[in-house]
Amino acid sequence: MNPISFNRRGRCRSSEVEPACVDRARVKRDGATSMSTKTEATIEDLYHVPEDGKAEIVNGELVLMSPTVDLPSSAAMEIAVSLRDHAKRTGVGRSYGDNTGFVVDLPNRRSFSPDAAYHIGSRTRGKFLEGAPVFAVEVRSEDDYGKRAEQRLAQKRADYFAAGTLVVWDVDVLRAEEIRKYSADNPDAAAVFRRGERADAEPAVPGWSMAVDDLFA
Repeated sequence: MNPISFNRRGRCRSSEVEPACVDRARVKRDGATSMSTKTEATIEDLYHVPEDGKAEIVNGELVLMSPTVDLPSSAAMEIAVSLRDHAKRTGVGRSYGDNTGFVVDLPNRRSFSPDAAYHIGSRTRGKFLEGAPVFAVEVRSEDDYGKRAEQRLAQKRADYFAAGTLVVWDVDVLRAEEIRKYSADNPDAAAVFRRGERADAEPAVPGWSMAVDDLFA
């Protein structure tokens, strides 16, 4: 996808074109009119994302994400449902679907919103969850291919690991039809699971796995 960056006043620039996303709105200060530079987005801003869309705070900006299309959406749902069944069976952790906010404290990132996730932290009821999930799932859409997309996805995985995530799945149901599993202890090497195989998320979700074919059900 082509992320769009918003500052907290709602002015935007495509991050592919102009990453600075500077707010040129005039503001009143001490009785005078002046030009203001960008104000960094906050978690409070995340609660009021334009049009209630999906977003993350990266490099001080709200990065909006496009709605998910057919197969990536249903694949993410299959993963979340399988994780939910595992959590109920074991009594450990909770499964979360698309558009759940996880608040973190990294120099370049304040939040994640994975396509599916498994979390063992405390509930926060009406607030975003605190801390990164132990297991995060990112399902590729049509715009998640090519050199620039690969760099963006790799940086996001690095952010997950820096925040404490143990395993990240890079799920490709549109082209390669495979799951690439990245682990915090070896972040640059992926274990690849293809159709006819079962993919796991060890050590983040002990004892759980699911058939790759289930992503296409």
